[in-house]
Amino acid sequence: MGQFTSPLLTITTTFGITCVALSKNGNYITYGSEDKSVQVWDAKSGEQLYNLQGHTAAVYSVAFSPDSNYIVSGSLDRLVQVWDVKSGEQLHKLQGHTDSVTSVAFSPDGSHIVSGSWDKSVLVWNAKSGEQLYNLQGHTHCVNIVAFSPNGNYIVSGSQDMSVRVWNARSGEQLYNLKGHKKGVNSVEFSPDGYYIVSGSWDKSVQVWDAKSGEQLHKLQGHTDSVNSVAFSLDGNYIVSGSWDKSVRVWNAKSGKQLHNLQGHTARINSAAFSPNGNYIVSGSSDRSVRVWDARSGDQLYNLQGHTAGVNSVEFSPDGNYIVSGSWDKSVQVWNAKSGELPNKLQDHIAGVTSIAFSPDSNYIVSGSWNKLVQVWDAKSGEQLYNLQGHIAGINSVAFSPDNNYIVSASCDMSVCIWNTKSGKRLYNLQGHSSDVTSVAFSPDNNYIVSGSKDKSVQVWNAKSGEKLYDLQGHTDLVTSVAFSSDSNYIASGSWDESVRVWDTRSGDQLYNLQGHTDWIASVAFSPDGNYIVSGSWNKSVQVWNAKSGEQLYNLQGHTDCVASVAFSPDSNYIVSGSWDKSVRVWDAKSGEQLYNLQGHTAEVSSVAFSPDGYYIVSGSWDESMRVWNTRKPKIVWSMNSKGWIISTSNQLMWIPPTKYSGLYYPNSSLVISRYGSIKVSFENSPLGSSWQKCYTA
Repeated sequence: MGQFTSPLLTITTTFGITCVALSKNGNYITYGSEDKSVQVWDAKSGEQLYNLQGHTAAVYSVAFSPDSNYIVSGSLDRLVQVWDVKSGEQLHKLQGHTDSVTSVAFSPDGSHIVSGSWDKSVLVWNAKSGEQLYNLQGHTHCVNIVAFSPNGNYIVSGSQDMSVRVWNARSGEQLYNLKGHKKGVNSVEFSPDGYYIVSGSWDKSVQVWDAKSGEQLHKLQGHTDSVNSVAFSLDGNYIVSGSWDKSVRVWNAKSGKQLHNLQGHTARINSAAFSPNGNYIVSGSSDRSVRVWDARSGDQLYNLQGHTAGVNSVEFSPDGNYIVSGSWDKSVQVWNAKSGELPNKLQDHIAGVTSIAFSPDSNYIVSGSWNKLVQVWDAKSGEQLYNLQGHIAGINSVAFSPDNNYIVSASCDMSVCIWNTKSGKRLYNLQGHSSDVTSVAFSPDNNYIVSGSKDKSVQVWNAKSGEKLYDLQGHTDLVTSVAFSSDSNYIASGSWDESVRVWDTRSGDQLYNLQGHTDWIASVAFSPDGNYIVSGSWNKSVQVWNAKSGEQLYNLQGHTDCVASVAFSPDSNYIVSGSWDKSVRVWDAKSGEQLYNLQGHTAEVSSVAFSPDGYYIVSGSWDESMRVWNTRKPKIVWSMNSKGWIISTSNQLMWIPPTKYSGLYYPNSSLVISRYGSIKVSFENSPLGSSWQKCYTA
């Protein structure tokens, strides 16, 4: 679609650039070169800050520390060197490898450095003192790539010996030798939650592994040549791979299904990466181009031309606004990652929406997002009222208190926060979970908060004082969803252990273990009358249970992908479900009949809720939009096909550009809140002919 004629910034050198890195704060660019130097530049102005001299051979790997204060470099001279970003001073010259250093990385807390080498070893260093801590032996051929897990406890390495190995970063012990590739492994990465590892190989395959057990989960087949680059999306749901077969491919990380085969490059792919919000992919190729793709649709958005030789490294800035690329043409280029056509209104606020809720009086909507923000919106106008800041990682769940006065939020930072709805002030930061908090809810009597976590626990808190009352143990895998009964006496929880459990709020006792789903549970909810529980699962089903006896009543089939969110209507007569199949569906709670299939979202639906009066449904999606649906107007007068054409029966009425999909009002939509603005389409009083007419623009 689009093409940039020139980059925002071009940094030119006299030798080929081998590797590029952007600092976490977005202020600095560093690259390694064949001229043996490490160079540091101001990412905004393009000014060269330092030319770091010390290596005696080409530098093939560079990385910034998480705080952006240090750089580590690895070279063919067998050395690992640590540099101060502010002063340019060489802090440490780490000696230990006996052959070329191929890969270096900082641990997430910045305290350790790992390096891999052609000498077959993986070395772990103290980043502050430069002391060598461990010499990890096991590989029988050169080590091509190394990386830390997100929590810093583990290291993964890929080698020419065809193996992927997992090591304990604290003890140096080898935990797993992952065998499955038939040729050398040249790319590895942990998923953001640390549960999975992806690897790419010269054997043309991408493989996904369980990081805890070492089990091979998926062997992703499709590429017809060596896979050079693999990466997870920030939410861990997708994998992108780049290959010498000239293609970029997108995969579902959970199922292993290939979603897109991105074609356009005319030479091998050297590097591919997701944007921080997961909506875009950037790829660099030996065809000299940098290309930007829509990760959801697979459409090519931009073909960035400017390099005069192959592009070997590409990366998004942490805020997603810029792309940096390095090339054998001896230049580093910085590009604007946006088209410039997007309205400003919500551009800096909405990322992928993970959770939404109506206020009890129907006047407000609260949303949680992967951008660490909790936001409060006017439900009628879509105007943003508050931007609640305090979490230091993505938001997984939000809820209003029944009296409208408070908001509770759960985050990947392991905390639960309580906010004053009127002032936006944070009242409590509840600490107790030892991993990501996935779900929170207020009790209907305003007295309790319940939270579920990846640490497998359900915790109950006093909503007034913030005191932890109970730590409910029983689930054997992470807890994804929690909910209170209408009388506040019971709690339901859903888990990746495939069970729904019911607990007594007052005593903490487990009452029922509801078995029936054949895959992970994603969402649970009580009916307002207290008689039923509904659950949504990765097995694509919605199940309805008798809350008093634990009996399974209905297995609602219709969704074609994971059911991420479920909720009852206020009168308990209807159920709404949102799914990764991009649809919102409404069901009769008494008969199990599907009533409506609401289409409009262009990416996975992550959260759904009824308004307190039952007239509206709100849904949030990874397409960076929230939609409000009118349940009293189910009439469908037009729809949009997969190619972007608005159709009525079989007639094509209008074509919509892909960049406008997520902001488009559908016939059932009452409100659309999107970073792309919103678009209403009406064919009332439009003359519709029998054929297309020629159109001209001056």
